[in-house]
Amino acid sequence: MAEHTSSSIEIDAAPADVMGVIADFARYPDWTGEVKQAEVLASDAQGRAEQVHLVMDAGAIKDDQVLAYTWTGDHEVSWTLVKSQMLRALDGSYALAPKGKGTEVTYRLTVDVKIPMLGMIKRKAEKVIIDRALAGLKKRVESGS
Repeated sequence: MAEHTSSSIEIDAAPADVMGVIADFARYPDWTGEVKQAEVLASDAQGRAEQVHLVMDAGAIKDDQVLAYTWTGDHEVSWTLVKSQMLRALDGSYALAPKGKGTEVTYRLTVDVKIPMLGMIKRKAEKVIIDRALAGLKKRVESGS
């Protein structure tokens, strides 16, 4: 499980605007592609999601899962799997860093499925998920929706 996949993208918006879109789970079905439903189950004292139920459809992986979120200030959010039908583990994070007039967003992801799967196939699936999520995030933030 030590192996992970990561990728970065630059978004023409302030980090706070980017994190605002990341933290708005109810709108995930509008821009992520894979998330068909999202429901915040628990929030912290600042109103940020601590547990989220997601219904996913990523082609080969269709799943119903609960993720636990940890917020590090306003520049990073990470998550870990609480329960899932198809996954043994799902660990990820978004890290935001100011860059010029915008924000560099780095997405890290590690997925472990319950069914046997070659490592390189898992990494490819992680890469597709990351690339789609970053492209969707950039489009959503920069469109101002």
